[in-house]
Amino acid sequence: MPVYKAEDMQATPDIKNPDVMMMQFGGELIKVGIVTYMAGEGPPPHYHPNDEQFIYVLEGRAAHLLDEDVFSIGPGDLVHIPRNAVHGIRILEAPFRFFTCKSPSGTGKLSEDYTDVPNVDELRDRLAAVS
Repeated sequence: MPVYKAEDMQATPDIKNPDVMMMQFGGELIKVGIVTYMAGEGPPPHYHPNDEQFIYVLEGRAAHLLDEDVFSIGPGDLVHIPRNAVHGIRILEAPFRFFTCKSPSGTGKLSEDYTDVPNVDELRDRLAAVS
């Protein structure tokens, strides 16, 4: 059983936003990673037609959109994102760091299943309303 030591992990670029580095790993059935976003970073609202996702917040705070709901999340919060749920974040306190796991594993890259939504500006406005 492999053990990944934090001091040995190498961050790799996000495939959707190459300026963001992620420690991401793929197993047979799930992919996991530790993601850190600074202020102004983060993916646009999107959905995953194939991936179910959990995120566990380690540090910082973010406004989080999940379908019709918008709420603030911070350290210790665990968020479940079902397949096809439109979701997105806006960083409120940086760095915003979280552990995530997604299934299925695919190629092991965390953002490989991002699918754009047509009303991204409207959804960003909803995220901007959370402080």
